[in-house]
Amino acid sequence: MPHFIVEYSANIEQELDLPEFLAKIRDVAVETGLFPLGGIRVRAARRDHYVIADGNPENGFVHIVARLRAGRPFDLRKQAGHQIFGVICDHLQSLYNRRPFAISFEMQEIDMDFNFKKNNLHERLEHKQEA
Repeated sequence: MPHFIVEYSANIEQELDLPEFLAKIRDVAVETGLFPLGGIRVRAARRDHYVIADGNPENGFVHIVARLRAGRPFDLRKQAGHQIFGVICDHLQSLYNRRPFAISFEMQEIDMDFNFKKNNLHERLEHKQEA
């Protein structure tokens, strides 16, 4: 964990290098030292239908939610949040400079009593490092 869900307005898709952006989010999540590589998921969802502020069709957005397992210390989550948001803003700065644009990032803790999952990614990554 965490899972990063990136929502973005369809009108910026041609200006957004999505594969690079998603990789940067993954990389900075690892750099925080707070999240294991095998638990990180970054995915994007283009939003075709939206109204932003005054409805100007040039208005764009990127909204990212990071959902993470509960229990990490508040100060470390806050520090990681600032670090991740900094990379997000740096990547999107040229878009921000060219058009009306909103960038938002939210970290949410998941209630582990209602989180069910199964994966073998951690095991595969451990074997990959040993080879």
